Amino acid sequence: MRSLRLRAISSVNSTHPLLRRTLGLEPQLSPSTNAAGEASPMTTSGAPTPPRFKRSSPRKKSQLRSRRLAAGEAEAAGAPALARAPLPSPLEVDAVPRIGRALPREFFEVDALDLAPRLLGKLLRRDEVILRITEVEAYRPNDSACHGRFGITARTAPVFGPGGHAYVYLCYGLHMMLNVVADMEGVGAAVLIRSCSPVTGLETIQRRRGQQTEKPILLTGPGKVGQALGLSTDWSNHPLYTPGGLEVLDGPEPEAILVGPRVGIDYASPEHVAAPWRFAIAGTPWISAPKNTLRPR
Repeated sequence: MRSLRLRAISSVNSTHPLLRRTLGLEPQLSPSTNAAGEASPMTTSGAPTPPRFKRSSPRKKSQLRSRRLAAGEAEAAGAPALARAPLPSPLEVDAVPRIGRALPREFFEVDALDLAPRLLGKLLRRDEVILRITEVEAYRPNDSACHGRFGITARTAPVFGPGGHAYVYLCYGLHMMLNVVADMEGVGAAVLIRSCSPVTGLETIQRRRGQQTEKPILLTGPGKVGQALGLSTDWSNHPLYTPGGLEVLDGPEPEAILVGPRVGIDYASPEHVAAPWRFAIAGTPWISAPKNTLRPR
């Protein structure tokens, strides 16, 4: 009789530790703690604590089955299932509640220093691409940084044209720079479009830029704006107030504006280098570098 009992105990001792603890033959071991003082899932013997599963009730299973069937029927009827609804785009685009009509010619026939901040928030449109202007620079007559300082040449003639026309020039043989001619014909002033944010036509913008990104780097810089719009110097002298082609549309005014010195004009006189003729919309990431030179207006 005693030998039978010993064989039974030996048999139990050879079973899984969990069974031995269940039968009361081995005490429960408390979990150890790690270096951070948190409970470790491993026991002191090195065996993992078995996971505990909560069984779903038949009623809950029935409810889940009904929801899946309802979603499938809605999708078959043409309504997308909730689980497959598209996620919102991470694109940080400034809100544009409306797209207005093309601005009249008179809007542009003012001093470049007045026109520059007024262009912030306005919209540039070419084909399916619409951009919101977020950063500009003013260039005026007798300005040692303005192309008009060279007088009327084959390249600079558009700067002396009527206000509201485009002036597009090639910079460093690479970048197409879009300017909006300001003031009256013959004055020689313009506003450089430095940065924009996308409103429509993102795929076209990305294709033209050769960048599959939705970050501000896509349009923060004058050369990037020209590339996104697909411009060439052939667009110089184009009236921006007429429908079709390239145009400037009305848009919401920004709530606050930043000002600072212009960028990349070290060749100009000190007074013009330091002149606060750069303007940008406050609170938007769609501004080119450097940003630390901009201050509230």
